Amino acid sequence: MDDGAIYGRGISFPPRLGVDGRWAWSVGAQNIREAIQIILLTIPGERLLLTAFGGRLKQYLFEPNTVATRRQMQEEIVRSLKQWEPRVSLDNITVDGDPTDARVAVITINYRLVASQAMDQISMKFQFGI
Repeated sequence: MDDGAIYGRGISFPPRLGVDGRWAWSVGAQNIREAIQIILLTIPGERLLLTAFGGRLKQYLFEPNTVATRRQMQEEIVRSLKQWEPRVSLDNITVDGDPTDARVAVITINYRLVASQAMDQISMKFQFGI
């Protein structure tokens, strides 16, 4: 069966042109990974017709990189993904300090694709402001 039919498809993120000069598309599990990034990087209020959409990670930009802040970020990630990404079931989310840079938190999201129960993971870095 077509992964696009099961998991969906959409314009790739970040948006880019394909080799044919048309918009590049993401399909299947890649589309879900990109959707997770979009959810977490979108500030609520940014989308005019869906003002509640997004995660509130950027509200932590000028907070200290402490265990308490990273725990709040973890809770926000869980809330946002449960609300906006029904194609995944969350297994484990960690937000840890980066041992090489005190200004960075490493976010790791382990999840299962609901349609197939296949496991996947996405990691991203969050840099705190100065």
